[in-house]
Amino acid sequence: MSDTPSPWQGDDFAAGIALERIAEGAMLLGHAHGEALLLSRHGGQLFAVGATCTHYGGPLAEGLVVGDTVRCPWHHAAFSLRTGEALRAPALGGVGCWQVEERGGKAYVTGKRMAGPTSHAAKAGAPESIVIVGGGTAGQAAAETLRREGYAGPVTLLSSDTHLPCDRPNLSKNFLAGTAPAEWLSLRPAEFYQEQNIDVRLATQVVGIDPVQRQLQLADGSHLAYGALLLATGAEPVRLDLPGAHLPHVHVLRTQADGEALAKAAEGAQRAVVIGASFIGLEVAASLRARNVEVQVVGRENVLMEKVLGPQVGAYLKKLHEKNGVVFHLGTDPVSIDAQAVTLRSGETLPADLVVVGVGVRPALALAEQAGLAMDRGVAVDEYLQTSVPGIYAAGDIARWPDPATGERIRVEHWVVAGRQGQTAARNLLGQRERFDAVPFFWTEQYDFALAYVGHAEGWDEALIDGELAQQDCRITYRRAGKAQAVAVVHRDLDGLRAEVEMERAMAGTNGIAKARP
Repeated sequence: MSDTPSPWQGDDFAAGIALERIAEGAMLLGHAHGEALLLSRHGGQLFAVGATCTHYGGPLAEGLVVGDTVRCPWHHAAFSLRTGEALRAPALGGVGCWQVEERGGKAYVTGKRMAGPTSHAAKAGAPESIVIVGGGTAGQAAAETLRREGYAGPVTLLSSDTHLPCDRPNLSKNFLAGTAPAEWLSLRPAEFYQEQNIDVRLATQVVGIDPVQRQLQLADGSHLAYGALLLATGAEPVRLDLPGAHLPHVHVLRTQADGEALAKAAEGAQRAVVIGASFIGLEVAASLRARNVEVQVVGRENVLMEKVLGPQVGAYLKKLHEKNGVVFHLGTDPVSIDAQAVTLRSGETLPADLVVVGVGVRPALALAEQAGLAMDRGVAVDEYLQTSVPGIYAAGDIARWPDPATGERIRVEHWVVAGRQGQTAARNLLGQRERFDAVPFFWTEQYDFALAYVGHAEGWDEALIDGELAQQDCRITYRRAGKAQAVAVVHRDLDGLRAEVEMERAMAGTNGIAKARP
C-alpha cells in the first residue's frame, strides 16, 4: 500500500490545468487551497474531490473511477464524484467536494463546494421508530445510513458490547501489533451518535422478540417497542471444550474488550500458542511476532488456508511465517491447557504463558430462532435483506441471502460485507427496495504480505495464478466449471478493483439489473 497523498503532489488546480489533460473516466492527482485533490471527467462534466479515503487514508488516485464514483484501492470504499458523499462501506464519511470552472481552455478549482455526505428526504410512510440489535459494523452502518437518508424518527442501537462499534479487523492487525492506539478503534466517537440523535445503549442484552406486538424484552426485565427492527447480532467465537480452556491466560478475539485484554497480556508474554490457523490465527501470530513474542501455531489442517486460498498460497504463507520465527504443529489438536503449556494429542507439550484460540465463529442466532424467523444455516433473508417476518430485517454474519452471481444462498462472515448490508438494510427499512448485490470483499495483512479477496467461492476446482506469488505480485482466479467465482490479489490493488467491476457487470447482465453502481 502507498502512503496517503501529500497536499502538494501534482498540479496546482487553483492555477488552472489544460482541459485536454483530463480524459473521460480518468483522474488526475493534484492540489488546491492546501488540500490534495482528484480532478476527473464523467459524461463531459468535471469534478474535484478530496484525494484521501476516509477509512484508512488510502490514496484514491491509485483507485478506479466507475461511472460518477471513485473507489479506494485498499478496501474498496466508494465516493461520489458529484458530492463527495461516502456511498459504500468501509468509508467513514465523505470527502470534500470542490467547485470546478472552465475558462480559456483550462479547468480551475475555485473553492470548496460541499464536504461530506448529503442528507436525503426520508420516504413517506417510514417506520415510527427503528431499533437495531447489534453493535458491530452492520448495526453502526445502518444507524448512520438512516440519518444520512433523512430519517428523523427514533433510532436505537442496542449492543451487548461494552465499547462503541469498533474497527474489528484492526484488532488482530495493527492494534495487537502495538502500532495502532486504542483511540483509533472506535468507528465514530460518542459525540457523533449524540449529534445524530442515535440512542446507543452499550452492555445491553436482548433476550426476546415479540414480532406480533413489535416489542423487545431486555435482560434487565424492561421492554422496548419498535416500528421496524434490524437484527445484526453478528457472531460469537467458538470456545474450546477441554481442560484448562477457561484459564485466565487463554484468550479469544472478537470484541474491543477482547482485543484490549489480549494486547495487555501480550505486553508481558514470552511464549504464545495460537490454536487455529485461520486468517485471525495467522494475523494474531504475525502481530505477536511484531512484539517479539515466541509463537507456535496449532491447526487441524495440513496445508494453511487450502480450502479458501489453495495449496500454493497456503504453502507460501507457512514459509512466510516460519521465516518470521513461527513454529507450526499441523494436523493435530490440543487436548488440554494448563498454566505453563498446551498439550497436543500426540502428547507433545508446548510451553505457553499466553494462549489465543482462533478456531472460528458461530452466528448468533438465538434471538432470531426464538422469534420464529425462517432459518437456513443462518437467518434466511430475501434480496432486500428482509426476513420471513414483516418489519424485521437481518444483516451481517447472521444473514443468508440469495447470491445474484450464482443463484445460491450464501452467508459470508466478512466485515466489509456486514457494513454494506447494514447500509442496504437501512434504506430498505425506509421502503427503498434496494437489492443487496454487492460483491463480497475482505483483506488480510501478515508481515509485509497483503492479500485482497473479491467474490465468493465456497467451492472451486482450479486456482489460476497470474504473476509471481513468491514475489508477492500476483492475481489468483478461483474457478468452478470454468467460471470465475472469486479473485485474490497480492499487492495488485487496481487488479482487485477491476475484478470487482467485472463481477458486478456480469451480475447485471445475468439478472438484468440496470441500476448505477457506486
